[in-house]
Amino acid sequence: MTDLTRRGLLGAGGAAVGLAACSEEVISEPEGRITVSPDTRTGYPGSVSFDHGVASGDPLSDRVILWTRVTIDGEFPQAPVPISYGVFADEAKTQPVAYGVASALPGSDFTVKVDADGLEPGTEYYYQFVAKTTAGDVNSPTGRTKTTAASGGAPVRFAVISCSNYPFGFFHVYREISKDRALDAVIHLGDYLYEYGVDGYGGSVGQTLGRNHEPPLEIVSLGDYRMRHAQYKLDPDLQAAHAAAPWLCTWDDHESTNNSYRDGAENHNPENNEGNWSDRKQAAVQAYLEWMPVRDPEAGRLRESIYRKFDFGDVATVICLESRLTGRSDEISWFTEVGGLAAAEIPVAAAATMVKVNDKSRTMLGTVQESWLSQELKSSVASGKPWQVLANQVIMARVRPPNFKQTLSPDQIAAQQNGFIKQLIEFSQLGLPMNLDAWDGFPAARNRLYNSASAAGARLVTLTGDTHTAWANTLVDENDERRGVEFGCSSVTSPGFGTYMTGVDGLGQQFADANPEVDWHDTDGKGWILVILEPDKVTAVFNEVTDVTQETYTASKVASFSSAVDGASMTALVPDS
Repeated sequence: MTDLTRRGLLGAGGAAVGLAACSEEVISEPEGRITVSPDTRTGYPGSVSFDHGVASGDPLSDRVILWTRVTIDGEFPQAPVPISYGVFADEAKTQPVAYGVASALPGSDFTVKVDADGLEPGTEYYYQFVAKTTAGDVNSPTGRTKTTAASGGAPVRFAVISCSNYPFGFFHVYREISKDRALDAVIHLGDYLYEYGVDGYGGSVGQTLGRNHEPPLEIVSLGDYRMRHAQYKLDPDLQAAHAAAPWLCTWDDHESTNNSYRDGAENHNPENNEGNWSDRKQAAVQAYLEWMPVRDPEAGRLRESIYRKFDFGDVATVICLESRLTGRSDEISWFTEVGGLAAAEIPVAAAATMVKVNDKSRTMLGTVQESWLSQELKSSVASGKPWQVLANQVIMARVRPPNFKQTLSPDQIAAQQNGFIKQLIEFSQLGLPMNLDAWDGFPAARNRLYNSASAAGARLVTLTGDTHTAWANTLVDENDERRGVEFGCSSVTSPGFGTYMTGVDGLGQQFADANPEVDWHDTDGKGWILVILEPDKVTAVFNEVTDVTQETYTASKVASFSSAVDGASMTALVPDS
């Protein structure tokens, strides 16, 4: 998401530790402590703790990734820490079903990631890690996870979230998600963390709340990215959400840096001693693979190729896209193309910009991922699943700003003080796409995706983050045929458009009125979507929390929309009571 406060629309290594075989007997003691006996491994010679909690992710029908990180006492050597883990059928941890050993290694920042297999489909499990030291065993917190169903039509429940900027506020959304014990998975659509320093985006709010970024400067090196991941995972509400359910994660731009693409990024500045983009990108990818509960890309793929798919019974296939680092063409931004021009010059420059935007060679996913996605859509439909869910980063629907010169009163226009908003009001008269960092900046690539969906007979349910605002959209292709629906989640903390355009009621409705594909838009909330997939229906329940700058809050439902299977297609979105 473009940094609106600074730029706006017109300013707009070793990763996983493999699972080792273990044939020793697991003993589950009354207090739930896991020990593996006999164990001749030498314990770590210092004190350790599990300060960053536990997490699980990328569930399949017979396995799931389990994650933790060991914090060692800095006075002791950077040596491997022996780890045991157990998976249990009950929360009290009296019924062990799987176990294994691993090591927390200095080369992977003492993170531990194991692929716990031999599990039953569609089953809830609990898990725990134990670190072996010379002073005794140290237990991690306990986490809940769940495998995917191998078949059947049981409803599938996802919590969908994005954009969790630590300095901008408290993670109330994560706390609320952790309370839902019926979730099959949490889907995080990116901007899990932000790269800025204490003087960057959100820094002034963080100073007020005592939630300053660490390290204090913008993160560039591997050590920087590791430290930032560590800081976020110290948050107790984030830890609770990770421990409550398995996560399906994909990154957007801020896990590397703002408006990143294959060969660069808006916020990567070698002239400011930020080094080579490839080095920075690989540092960000390595830290992400170490610190997140994701299965590493299969052999033969680039390390940044984290696109992958998950089947949930006979109901849905969830396809996680990677739209930043593998195939995205160079950025085209309105700021670069028309910023600073005289009003009379902007229409000509904008028309020339749209010629570049419409270039058919532009790609969001890259040709390899496009081909892979086409095959996965066909496979999902052929298997009889009614829903093909895209875990996608940026808005897919066509969106242009309302003509604010017509929808705002002269007093409302005069009251706007934000430079981005002032530019947008003038720009809005052109009737052009609002955000070229979204699929609107890659129309040919979007058409190819829609053509693949049409050829497969797919019913797309596109889940989207990035904008810090909530959306219910109907996706229509260039032939005005319905291709699917899009549910865009607001943010965990990052401020939305309504924060910057002040004193305007009904702003979301103005967007809906100006855009045929937008059914509903909320420009202000902080929250998440509960998505429920049934064999004949998909429902999105939009929830939000009150002020994230206050430690106390309330949560509430603000809207709900659904679409039903309709032959080979799906019905238009309808609001639910």
